[in-house]
Amino acid sequence: NMLCGVHKNGGMARVGKELEPAALEWDGIDPLSFTGRRMGGMVDMSANAIEDDEVRGVVLSLALEFVGSLPAK
Repeated sequence: NMLCGVHKNGGMARVGKELEPAALEWDGIDPLSFTGRRMGGMVDMSANAIEDDEVRGVVLSLALEFVGSLPAK
């Protein structure tokens, strides 16, 4: 199951729809929308957010919590 990834301008994390509001409270974290259509449960992390140890840690912890609850593939 995908946890996170990087892209040209930052990264993304799979936090799930229930934990998404908690992730979006942090600066530099926005809903993920590559094609103009929002991808529920996924958040976009700016380059500044990734560089910030606290923000990166919180968002990745949320992602680990969500992905850890999914059945193994």
